[in-house]
Amino acid sequence: MDRFRMIFQYFQSNSESVMNGICGLLALASVKMYTCFDFSCPCLPWYNMAYGLGIMFVPPIALFLCGLILNRQSLVMLEEWRRPQGCRKKDLAVIRYMCSSIMQRAMIAPVIWIIVTLLDGKCLICAFSSSVDPEKFVGFANASLVQVQQLLAKVPCKDDELMRNNTSRKAVSKYLRCWSQALGWSILLILIVAAFLACWLRPCFNQATLLQARHWSNYIDIEQKIFEETCCEHSRLFAHKCILHFFESMRQEMKLHSFSLPREGEGAEGEENLLRDITNKDQVNKLLKMWYYEKPPLNVSQATQRHPLGRDHKTSKIK
Repeated sequence: MDRFRMIFQYFQSNSESVMNGICGLLALASVKMYTCFDFSCPCLPWYNMAYGLGIMFVPPIALFLCGLILNRQSLVMLEEWRRPQGCRKKDLAVIRYMCSSIMQRAMIAPVIWIIVTLLDGKCLICAFSSSVDPEKFVGFANASLVQVQQLLAKVPCKDDELMRNNTSRKAVSKYLRCWSQALGWSILLILIVAAFLACWLRPCFNQATLLQARHWSNYIDIEQKIFEETCCEHSRLFAHKCILHFFESMRQEMKLHSFSLPREGEGAEGEENLLRDITNKDQVNKLLKMWYYEKPPLNVSQATQRHPLGRDHKTSKIK
């Protein structure tokens, strides 16, 4: 479990290259899953469309959610959007930039899945075989309406006894596959043209605004990560002090069992500095509330930047 947790934390890194790598892996995984998937159309008039469209759109939704979960900035963006304003104003441009970046990365794998299914054609044939016009195919001219619906529903099932010797099955299958592949190539072409225009038209817009949004989105991510690391370090030192105080009353008994404890005062001064005078649960809770409700302004030159436990700053909002 520790190894999987370390891998998951590594994937949640704020590095853009790592996130791009995750998007690539999800895209490759989507293609691999589709090639390994055993597609089996039910060949029933009322179930074909549900099955075909379900295979086409349900896995992309799951891949999209996986892309959001694996992206650390998803949670950071939501926290930035929902946090109280406090001493730091919210920048909607930064939030929009983070949301756009998250959505673009998360949409790569789902779009690839949809394009692959369209180019393959099986899903669309299964979904819309009952919806084609039977008058376009001579093999259904002498059949009743109910028989036509049953025959069209069995078009994806080439091994079925009713369709094994039917000459119109291949015609309907080719007709739907052509439409599916045309739609898939059209979507792919539109995406390529859109990406080309986005790259070449970007210099025409205000680059300063884009650089500012990108810079502060990275800052928010890094700030949150450093805060979590600092909290972990403080928790470790806090736990160490609590354990030492607990065993202090049992020092004599511990000596009888040949356990060695640090001498009183040994390293205490360094630990007190690292604990930053926050030495009880109420102080820790008040500090965490202050961080949530009143994040410090983005101005490190202020002499009163740090408000230890609210002694130099009003904390009426967090009480």
